[in-house]
Amino acid sequence: MAAQTYAKLGAVLPPTWSHGNPIDIIGDASPERYAATLEILLGAPETNAVLVINCPTAIASSVEAAQAVARVASAKHGPVLTNWLGSQSAERARTLFDEAGLATYETPTAAIRGFMHLVNYRKGQQVITEIPSSVATEFTPDDSRAQRIVARALARGESWLNPVDVYRLLECYDIPVPRAALAANPAEAVRLAQEFGVPVALKIASPDITHKSDVGGVALDLKDGDAVRKAAEMMLARIAAAVPEARVSGFVVQEMIRRLGAYELIAGMTVDRQFGPVILFGHGGTAAEIIADRALALPPLNLRLAHELIAQTRIFRQLQGYRNRPRAAIEEIALTLVKLSQLVCDLDEVVEIDVNPLLADAEGVLAVDARIRLERQVTVRGTRRAIRPYPKELERKEHLSSIGNMELRPIRPEDAPLLAQLIADLTPEDARFRFFTSVRSADPRVLARFTQIDYDREMAFVAFADGIPDRLLAVVRLAADPDNIRAEFAIVVRSDMHRRGLGRLLLAHLIEYAKSRGISELFGDVLAGNRPMLELCSQLGFTISTTESSDALRATLAPYTAL
Repeated sequence: MAAQTYAKLGAVLPPTWSHGNPIDIIGDASPERYAATLEILLGAPETNAVLVINCPTAIASSVEAAQAVARVASAKHGPVLTNWLGSQSAERARTLFDEAGLATYETPTAAIRGFMHLVNYRKGQQVITEIPSSVATEFTPDDSRAQRIVARALARGESWLNPVDVYRLLECYDIPVPRAALAANPAEAVRLAQEFGVPVALKIASPDITHKSDVGGVALDLKDGDAVRKAAEMMLARIAAAVPEARVSGFVVQEMIRRLGAYELIAGMTVDRQFGPVILFGHGGTAAEIIADRALALPPLNLRLAHELIAQTRIFRQLQGYRNRPRAAIEEIALTLVKLSQLVCDLDEVVEIDVNPLLADAEGVLAVDARIRLERQVTVRGTRRAIRPYPKELERKEHLSSIGNMELRPIRPEDAPLLAQLIADLTPEDARFRFFTSVRSADPRVLARFTQIDYDREMAFVAFADGIPDRLLAVVRLAADPDNIRAEFAIVVRSDMHRRGLGRLLLAHLIEYAKSRGISELFGDVLAGNRPMLELCSQLGFTISTTESSDALRATLAPYTAL
């Protein structure tokens, strides 16, 4: 509660009021006290909603209190919820609230539940409109190598990627993994262990064994060749007795990992019939299924969404550090989830991922063990996801003699600060031509809406001069209707970049993209005084017509005969 609000309440309430939230205005409260308190709260900038609860007493009228609350709430248009306790004595009050359009509940439990719906809705809106920070540690996935690994495995008829290829695939996305190699027999396992330098860990390699430790398929801290040989031979015997039907392709020889005090996490992916790929994160280790501490999210993930996913789990509080255990590298954990999400978005053939344990400590993360299942896909690539990820394939290089080499790519959420700066640097005339009004700055919620777009329904391309990624030169955008038939366009170019061919380049590129989407009509409204934009549209084949507004003309292109 703000100090100013606290002081105002103290001036109208008796000395015995609660002096905090919840605000107890005392059982003898008159209608005037209800009204004064509610007016102060609805006028306070820190107030988002007010829940008013009345318990009937012999010295105050519940109906008159209800009339006062309804009158103030109607005048202030504030989010007010009410709960008048009682049966017949509260009926008249509830009727008054219904007539005033106020939410009313019969019990405090129901009222608080309704109030929390408002709270959670507000939190959700803040999350989806919050501008995420830029990725601090950039990573460049080797997606072409990853695709080759998957293609070769499918050509061999594998449904589960062999363990060494699993590590190689994770390496393509810069996910830290231990050194590992596949041995066909005990003798080869000994040779590999000597090459690695003991001690090593030895694991059974079988597509039919999900939990290797459950059937004696893991041996740790093997200190010499004899220990490796004995462990391999005993492991084969145990597997043959426990799961005789299991296919064994050999052993994984892996450098022994010692990360004392590291947290065991799990990260993975499965494909839901309705939502497509779903990312999983939670408490890992051999007891992961029993602890059942996990959270789910839909890819693609950025750092903000990854942090939200981590925060939904119980182990998140442990990751903050406690007693003598230092805080884990949560930023690295989040970045690993982003990398895993990128793998899922790039490789439709990957239908299941299980990284367990994913070790995390103050030094970073390490994917100690992982499984990846593959399936051939018959659908159009990229259509299995509920949310279309960033379309990296639309990135391209361009050149203008007046500017030089440029990068042209789809907009990202991290571009919001750059877009804000571009808008702030516009001349008043350019701002009016683009936004039809004088704009000097953009609300963060508007910036989030412009940069966190649904690539299935919208598209925005941004242009940067080569080597200057922190200076946005121009933006061109398209918003299509639900049927993907008509789309509205808009463009803004830095005021100091006019007459260099940049607007023409971007608008022509947008037309090309609209054609690839099958959009049959592209249109945009242009102020009548914006002669350069009208001329550019005419040169690119747009038809110029009048609108209901005397200040604006409409540029329409169909059926894209300009290119």
